[in-house]
Amino acid sequence: MDENLNQYWKTVVNTIQDGVMIVTPDGQIVSVNHALAEMTGYAREELIGASCTILGCSSCELARGVPSCHWCVMFEKGDLRRQQCALIRKDGSRMHVVKNASVLRDKDGGIIGAVETMTDISDLVHKDAQIEGFRRELSREDAFHGIIGRSSSMQQVFDLIDGVAQIDAPVIIYGESGTGKELVAKAIHDAGPRKDKPFIKVNCAALNESLLESELFGHVKGAYTGAHKDRMGRFESAGDGDIFLDEIGDLPLSTQVKLLRVLEEKVIERVGDHQPIPVHARIISATNRDLPELVSKNQFRQDLYYRINVIPIRIPPLRERREDIPQLASSFFLRMQLKTGKKVQGISHEAMDMLLRHPWPGNVRELRSAFEFAFVACKTDMIEPRDLPTELMSKAVACAPADASARSLDELKQERLAQALREANGNQSEAARILGISRTSVWSQMKRYGMGKA
Repeated sequence: MDENLNQYWKTVVNTIQDGVMIVTPDGQIVSVNHALAEMTGYAREELIGASCTILGCSSCELARGVPSCHWCVMFEKGDLRRQQCALIRKDGSRMHVVKNASVLRDKDGGIIGAVETMTDISDLVHKDAQIEGFRRELSREDAFHGIIGRSSSMQQVFDLIDGVAQIDAPVIIYGESGTGKELVAKAIHDAGPRKDKPFIKVNCAALNESLLESELFGHVKGAYTGAHKDRMGRFESAGDGDIFLDEIGDLPLSTQVKLLRVLEEKVIERVGDHQPIPVHARIISATNRDLPELVSKNQFRQDLYYRINVIPIRIPPLRERREDIPQLASSFFLRMQLKTGKKVQGISHEAMDMLLRHPWPGNVRELRSAFEFAFVACKTDMIEPRDLPTELMSKAVACAPADASARSLDELKQERLAQALREANGNQSEAARILGISRTSVWSQMKRYGMGKA
């Protein structure tokens, strides 16, 4: 029976995925399982009889650096639990593990060796590094409350946000679809004294007239079919915070009248009721339409236009701030890398040129979608032009008119490389991370532009 049990245990130990190793008190390896051999890249014959120092464990090296320490600190403590350390594989690569260990004693209590189990957590450590890089991306200096932009036009937007955030006047945000109007509205909220109050969003184009009034102002029981109980509207929910009315240019004229009353009298009435309810939320609105033109066509009330147009903020389309494309691309690249877990390392020169040449009618939203597509299509470690949506290639070629345009793009690439190198204090690997390209690409660009020693 004992012989059979011993054989069973050998089968068990060689079946588990964690590495198992037995060493003598002087550190000689006397037994390893198959998993440890596979993890480290050594054959069992290379490990058995060798010193455990062959694995270059980082925690053991630290312990042996203490003069008073035993050969291994584990022999003094009796065991180790969940100790994170790193081993060196046979090929010289680094492997992160969680180690558990315990001494082995004979029947008289004497130490005859130790057993160690090791769990490979390299993938988890890699994910942690990715998450940390993602956090750095979110807090990078060229981001303002989550909005990325170094261009002078975006810096003007940021200055306006800082200014209007401190006052209670209505704000309206103009911009094409996909420029990030909601991000700007949220930045205004977060930068001001109302940041701890509610931020309520309403898409005025998403609901029909009757539902929209109920959403904005609430309703009482029996106000219409399906109104089974009283319901608080978005203005009441916003309290002393901010309410964001997106696509306000699509607001029906009847609702415009009621919104005008809110602005003038600071009260609302629930649908089906005539009891005025005071409200204190500030209105932040946004539209991608030309409101003055709608006013001239009697599709938008002129008096409401003047009330909401107190502080206008205009977000430039992406085609007018192309210098922001590399930073936006880097941000979307890191987000998709984290989301998908794919080992895509960067963006090729040709792909970045295509991004810079595209007119981006869908603005930042279209750029984000392009990276979502690219991470699905990419089968190598670099995003190439073939991995981008097909419409980018046709439109990019069509809008690349002459050598002067090509030269300006070349100058732009040189400028962002110089900026990345300044941020990285000359470190090419760090500059490559900032740009979302490989270190070799950084080296090639430096050589091409005569920057430093190639």
